[in-house]
Amino acid sequence: MPKGSASTIVDIARELGVAPSTVSRALKDHPFISQDTKDKVKKVAARLGYRRNTLAAGLRNSHSNIIGLIVPRISMYFQSAVITAIQNTIHSMGFELIVCQSNDSYKQETELVNVLYGSRVEGLIVSCTMYTTDFSHFKIFTDNQIPLVFYDRVPRNFPAHIIRGDDFEGGYMGGKHLLERGCKDIAFINGVLSCNLYQDRLEGLKSALKKAKVPLKKSRFFSHELTVANAEATCKKMFSRKPFPDGVFCANDTTAIVTLQYAKKAGIKVPQELKILGYSNDPRTEIISPALSSIEQFPAEMGEKTAKAMLDLIHTRNYPKKPVESVTPAKLIVRETT
Repeated sequence: MPKGSASTIVDIARELGVAPSTVSRALKDHPFISQDTKDKVKKVAARLGYRRNTLAAGLRNSHSNIIGLIVPRISMYFQSAVITAIQNTIHSMGFELIVCQSNDSYKQETELVNVLYGSRVEGLIVSCTMYTTDFSHFKIFTDNQIPLVFYDRVPRNFPAHIIRGDDFEGGYMGGKHLLERGCKDIAFINGVLSCNLYQDRLEGLKSALKKAKVPLKKSRFFSHELTVANAEATCKKMFSRKPFPDGVFCANDTTAIVTLQYAKKAGIKVPQELKILGYSNDPRTEIISPALSSIEQFPAEMGEKTAKAMLDLIHTRNYPKKPVESVTPAKLIVRETT
């Protein structure tokens, strides 16, 4: 075997003096191959550095057993928890996962869709960028009857399985909770409104406030990417002059934590003078002081539902002609900041 070249089943068979088909079956733990032969094959395979070419095997049997996944950012707690649940579920059924991140870039998302299509994945799972409003680049999958599932950040009207959180209810219960805690001047720091979930959280909050006849003032509404830098800039503006809001509802926990830190530095007592509520219930909410109230999204449940929808599509090939939605619940988790 030339130096630097990959070893093959033929190389293993030649060294052991057996047929390549015997080696192939031994590596797959075929019941007709003796354990002694399996052990010998695996020992030689390890010594030669043999690696199974999954893609080539997939091309031979028309199945790659690989599912593609595109997420906005892997570093987000919610996304990492969903990814873990998806991978655990599909792996238990003999599939593997390729995870790609769009970095919230629409251009990068469209490129990744084409790359994964060209890689012959069995199906595609997507949580879109916050700026995706044109979903036509996904038609290459639906037009060719390749399973497609969206979750969390999803299109409103696209013929695919859609797994989303109940963001309207999350926004509503967050607003209702702050009102019940006595807040009358509520600020809302939201994400970019081109994204479905931030639209729904805003509408849910508005519904709760309208029911209580409490306005959401223009000066109390902020919409931008929910980064630390943006949250700090918003807090500086929000607390630049009195009267301060008596409640702040943040559309993610990072923004809520930044708001809490800013309030503490400014000498604003939480929750006595200011109540703060986050969204996502990531692990940091329990370990900061005071502990942060938040809206639980149940990412593991969403991940399992998403994976099962994909596996069902792969096995049944029952492609939807209109959106098929499944909604995971939202739950208020009350802690010290409210």
